[in-house]
Amino acid sequence: MNEQQGYLEHGTAAERWDRGVLFFDAKEYTKAARVLLTVTAEAPEQLAPRLLLARAYYHSAQLSRAEHELRAILEQWPVEDYAQLMLGRTLERQGRAAEAARHLRMAAALSGEFPE
Repeated sequence: MNEQQGYLEHGTAAERWDRGVLFFDAKEYTKAARVLLTVTAEAPEQLAPRLLLARAYYHSAQLSRAEHELRAILEQWPVEDYAQLMLGRTLERQGRAAEAARHLRMAAALSGEFPE
């Protein structure tokens, strides 16, 4: 294991969560994803780290990983409107607009944003 990888994986889940947030806020999305992956592996029942991991994947253009994480989130939390929105946007970025539309409509309905 190299020194940087050791740093990314070092500490408690709470310390790694804080480190992942710092990397995300600094727009170091790939590093954030590597840290957050260790947090989500340790605490898969926690929604916040999983959503931030999906966002880090999205922003670092790891779209298939973002899609996979978002679908896993929605299996556990089917009414999570932000995950629906993110999945829709992820699918759009992959050129899958027809599939994305369903998730974007669901996100709007769950958040109370109905078209006029």
